[in-house]
Amino acid sequence: MTRSFPPFHGLICLPLVAALAPLTAPAAELNQPPPGFVALFNGRDLTGWRGGDTYDHRKLLALPEAERAAQIQKWTDSMKAHWSVEDGELVNDGQGAYATTEKDYGNFELLVEYKTVPKADSGIYLRGVPQVQIWDFTEKEKFNLGADKGSGGLWNNSPGAPGKDPLVRADRPFGEWNQFRILMIGSRVTVWLNDKLVVDHALMENYYDRKTPVPEFGPIQLQTHGGEIRWRNIFLREIPADEANRYLATRCTAGFEPIFNGRDFTGWTGPVDNYQIVDGAIVCQPGKGGCIYTKEEYGDFVVRLEFKLPRGGNNGLAIRYPGQGDAAYAGMTELQVLDDDYEQAVGDKIDPRQAHGSAYGMIAAHRGYQHPVGHWNFQEVTVKGSKIRVELNGVVILDGDVAAVKEFMGKTPHPGKDLLKGHFGFAGHNDPVAFRNIWLKRLD
Repeated sequence: MTRSFPPFHGLICLPLVAALAPLTAPAAELNQPPPGFVALFNGRDLTGWRGGDTYDHRKLLALPEAERAAQIQKWTDSMKAHWSVEDGELVNDGQGAYATTEKDYGNFELLVEYKTVPKADSGIYLRGVPQVQIWDFTEKEKFNLGADKGSGGLWNNSPGAPGKDPLVRADRPFGEWNQFRILMIGSRVTVWLNDKLVVDHALMENYYDRKTPVPEFGPIQLQTHGGEIRWRNIFLREIPADEANRYLATRCTAGFEPIFNGRDFTGWTGPVDNYQIVDGAIVCQPGKGGCIYTKEEYGDFVVRLEFKLPRGGNNGLAIRYPGQGDAAYAGMTELQVLDDDYEQAVGDKIDPRQAHGSAYGMIAAHRGYQHPVGHWNFQEVTVKGSKIRVELNGVVILDGDVAAVKEFMGKTPHPGKDLLKGHFGFAGHNDPVAFRNIWLKRLD
């Protein structure tokens, strides 16, 4: 029997409908944010905005300070020459650099209204990455690019990828205002256009380097080229870590079953005395460890869980563990659970294949997507045959095939990497790392 996925502790649901100002509101009533939101545009001037372009935000931040400041100033001069404020509306003439927030954002809910003209082309960059598309859905010359499908899609995703094309065409006729609601958690993006769902929890690809996830933080950019576009009621709500976890945990839950009841170690074996249960979470006791694991074995599966690390904390997920030996070598792999700032915390340098989410000693994961130490993180791991995919806080940090690995850290072989079945567990390592809300779905 499939059970409903439980609510996480103390978290709130995202609002189903966010109140925007009426589309016919007078200028005096515009740009007033609903509760919980801030206004990115004040309706009077360009305070809080700078210029920007289609430019990798990571590379911008990596520039020497003086060079970065000069580049931003050049963009800002161009932006101010083509953007103006009229009757509470932010207006662009179809030229110039993009209006870019001075502040960077992580997880957020964005509300915005826009009105455009025939043959205009625009979009909204999320964390500096293009883009939620806005264009003329009647322009036949761009039907081959997808214009006839309407606005709202993640146009720079790869052809055929989820989210590239909107699920429905929801654009209003020219002369009318359109409303976006955009939710971004990790790399996951959901878009409503005029109250219609057009992108549903799709992974946004990094236009600048598709092998690397989008940045954890970045600006909101209003792109423009080809024709006048007007903007108003631009509101944003930053989403805290616990709320982001809840949202991710309640998506696509069919088939998941709990493998930890939150009270005792029923269904688990191994050195369980070295662990304790605190507030519904499994916690490794300091100075103790060892691999605890499920009594059941699994072949292909998806597991979801929350984990919380202390500073410098170290543990791991035992994947297809045979019940004895070192999980990293005797099992298919140990997926590292490690503080992203481990090296700073303990003063030891690690191999990239030891970082959080890595298939230990075999495949390195992308770093920098954990919530701060002391906060819960949400992680989903998919195991199919020899392939493993790790999604942390809505970001795919590892997508690899252990069968293809030929070079091992320390030239130490991993004899268990080709196992097709085994137990799921936690590898220990003596630190008080906590795990809770552990759910698993069989795929075989």
